[in-house]
Amino acid sequence: MDAAEVKDIVIVGGGICGLATALALHRKGLESIVLERSETLRDTGAAIAIQSNGWRALDQLGLGSKLRQTTIPIIGYRDVWLDKGSIKETPLVGTGTGEAPRCLKRRDLIQTLADALPLGTIHFGLQLASVKLDPANYYPILQLHDGSSIVAKILIGCDGVNSVVANFLGLKPTKESDICSVRGLTNYPNGHVFPHEGVRTWRNDILIGRTPIDNRAEVFQRPELIRESTLRTIDGFPTEFAQLIEGSDLESLSFAHFRYRAPWDLLLGKFRKGTVVVAGDAMHVMGPYLGQGGSAALEDAIVLARCLSRKFVTTVNHLHTSESKMATRMMMHEVGEAMDQYVNERRMRWVQLSTQTYLNGLLSRPSSALMKSACIVFMKVFFSNPSSHTQYDCGLL
Repeated sequence: MDAAEVKDIVIVGGGICGLATALALHRKGLESIVLERSETLRDTGAAIAIQSNGWRALDQLGLGSKLRQTTIPIIGYRDVWLDKGSIKETPLVGTGTGEAPRCLKRRDLIQTLADALPLGTIHFGLQLASVKLDPANYYPILQLHDGSSIVAKILIGCDGVNSVVANFLGLKPTKESDICSVRGLTNYPNGHVFPHEGVRTWRNDILIGRTPIDNRAEVFQRPELIRESTLRTIDGFPTEFAQLIEGSDLESLSFAHFRYRAPWDLLLGKFRKGTVVVAGDAMHVMGPYLGQGGSAALEDAIVLARCLSRKFVTTVNHLHTSESKMATRMMMHEVGEAMDQYVNERRMRWVQLSTQTYLNGLLSRPSSALMKSACIVFMKVFFSNPSSHTQYDCGLL
């Protein structure tokens, strides 16, 4: 790739949101390139839950039917409190929540998205260092770690929690939660007998979650030190959980502190500057309490591509025939309007998801009785149907 090359649409980040956005744009006749810092497709994270709203978005991308074949529906959740000796079962089928959620191997989702893109869309080994605006035409200039640069007419940041594009936009840094997680995949070569449900087992302030992906092998749960440390942490849990962790695939294990953007930052933040915008975790990273991170990113991709396609096709065609300052200004104005439409359409969805996630997070950690009571009141007032977030429809592509 030549350093001085100008591209119409550049997407930074080859994760779920970046690849889904590129595919959504492709379906609308808009070609883009994806810059991915890794040398291969990133499939970290082991597995990901896709809710009903996420499957609607995958259907719009034309991938829903294919991906459903590799998963099983989760018909409910079972919460077990060992210290209290209590169990709560929450059915998900036949309760008006729409399609049952399914847990996907993250690598399967990433690979399926990548395979649906035109050859040459993804450029590996290119890490963004910084973004600045060209003083002549205000196009964003991408400075890469290898010393090269790319000029983009449109820049979409899907570069995750530590987003360089979000920093360029002046967004407040993400906040680190005091809760950490270990995630990974466990293989059962001879199959497993777990029911089609998610199980969350609590003991004091430790939670172990298990969700089957298919009928053969993997169970959702994440090199040697992580596994050994996790085994020590769950002392006192039933032996089946120790077996689950002991059999985990070491390559899938990861340890991380959760990060999030506060709901008030999403309500007040400015997510567009010129023809630069962010999507996915770069914009609205949240805790795992609703399992909506991946699905919300897929929604972003559909809405952003829909808004851009209404404006960009005619203006970019005109720009290709006339590179005058007037044509450039017209293109930037039209694209800016499209990006504003996207932000306006999505903002309250982000705020609602982040608020419900934030409250669920407060309820799941040790706190005073007053704090828990306040959270419960807020949940009942603003989220009387705790599953309503899965009923959202991002609309047609």
